[in-house]
Amino acid sequence: MGQAPSSPAEPSVRDHTSLFLRSPPEFLDCESMGFEDGDYDLTADLPDDCLAHIFQFLSAGDRKRSSLVCKRWLFVDGQNRHRLSLDAKAEILPFLPCMFDRFDSVTKLALRCDRRSFSLSDEALVMISVRCSNLTRVKLRGCREITDLGMESFARNCKNLRKLSCGSCNFGARGLNAMLEHCKVLEELSVKRIRGIHELAEPIKLSLSSSLRSICLKELVNGQVFESLVATRTLKKLRIFRCLGNWDRVLEMNGDGNSSLTEIHLERLQVSDVGLSAISKCSNLETLHIVKTPECSDLGLASVVERCKLLRKLHVDGWRTNRIGDGGLMAVAKHCLNLQELVLIGVNATHTSLSAIASNCKKLERLALCGSGTIGDTEIGCIAEKCVALRKFCIKGCLISDVGIKALALGCPKLVKLKVKKCKLVTSEVREWLRERSILVVSMDGDETNDTGMVDGGDQGILQTVVEDPLLVADGNGGVEVAGVSRLGLAILKTKLGLLAGRNLVASTFRRWSQGEATSSI
Repeated sequence: MGQAPSSPAEPSVRDHTSLFLRSPPEFLDCESMGFEDGDYDLTADLPDDCLAHIFQFLSAGDRKRSSLVCKRWLFVDGQNRHRLSLDAKAEILPFLPCMFDRFDSVTKLALRCDRRSFSLSDEALVMISVRCSNLTRVKLRGCREITDLGMESFARNCKNLRKLSCGSCNFGARGLNAMLEHCKVLEELSVKRIRGIHELAEPIKLSLSSSLRSICLKELVNGQVFESLVATRTLKKLRIFRCLGNWDRVLEMNGDGNSSLTEIHLERLQVSDVGLSAISKCSNLETLHIVKTPECSDLGLASVVERCKLLRKLHVDGWRTNRIGDGGLMAVAKHCLNLQELVLIGVNATHTSLSAIASNCKKLERLALCGSGTIGDTEIGCIAEKCVALRKFCIKGCLISDVGIKALALGCPKLVKLKVKKCKLVTSEVREWLRERSILVVSMDGDETNDTGMVDGGDQGILQTVVEDPLLVADGNGGVEVAGVSRLGLAILKTKLGLLAGRNLVASTFRRWSQGEATSSI
């Protein structure tokens, strides 16, 4: 009784205050200590735990930039990071144990290796799976030394995986079947240029307890082995790009009326009206992209829109084959009353079909018209008069003039974003006239800087900037590469590109618009 406690008392507020009132310590002068600039790391004497505690006070971006300073900072900061991206060359194998001692809480892992190097092997992948058993997302790029055996062991150890993306790898159907068998909660699967998926590959099988929601197949020789996955009842999104062979039969597997598909994207495929007729049985479909499928015609498009009453987004790239035109678009106008986004590329739509769409599709907010020789000022005037809900409009390579642009800006009361590219009859005078309208964000040919405008957001204006995406530029040998140039260079190059770049521009434009809307709504 009456004695002081044996443990030290908690510091009072006065003690904490005195810490901040003390004079700051003098900065260490490296030159006076005999060290020249860059010769000594003052953090080298700090224990790892102390340095890791310091990193806790940095933002995610600052920690990422700090990890580039030296390898020790990368390892020390590993305790606080859940994402890890590695240059998966075989030389890093000896460093993996110490690396994942620090990265013990990684849930998202990306392994990338360039084509000129040997990648990590099965041994490394198994080691990673043992130390990171809580992985939920994995991306493999160029890991050509990983085989089916490595994928099987990885699947047994990482049963919580929800998203798998693999490209330019050598394993095949056996490894993917192991992933689907052991990873019961797998929701997203993306497969691109997998060499093991060849003509003799075994079928990809899906267990009955699967929770697969999204499939993306790109540049596969025998992608039809995924037929059973396409037919699964839980599937919501199906995307197939540049895969060989006929896909009508695969799409027919999912056309029994019980499909849960809400989004389908078909690009550069051998698909005919038979496949579109099978898609029409997906009554829950909301988004449909038909891109460069020359065998599809007005009949197939009409069969889809007649049955898919919930369709909200429709992208059609007719590739200037004239197989899709007014006939299919009139069906769109008649049945797609809930349509909010429409993209027409290489489709020769006329005043008749566009007038019907503008009159019936009252909810249309986003519209893009590219590469059409039949769209002029008359058609634009019709859109300006009847599309009262239109907010974002993109037009490229069409025969419109300043008259059509002015009519569009004056006639659409809710228009906030306008993009005009490669319309030769549009002059620079209308550009200045548009910029005087402060509620519009305008992007046109010849803009050397990003266009900025004020968007009318009701009570307050929101400043938005139109940012251009990297361009696809021909390399002179028949190939295509991404132009990593300055913004001024991008503006110059865009004036020299054809319709191929225009189609990519439209797709990227709507992606940015959708992301911008999602961000503003949060």
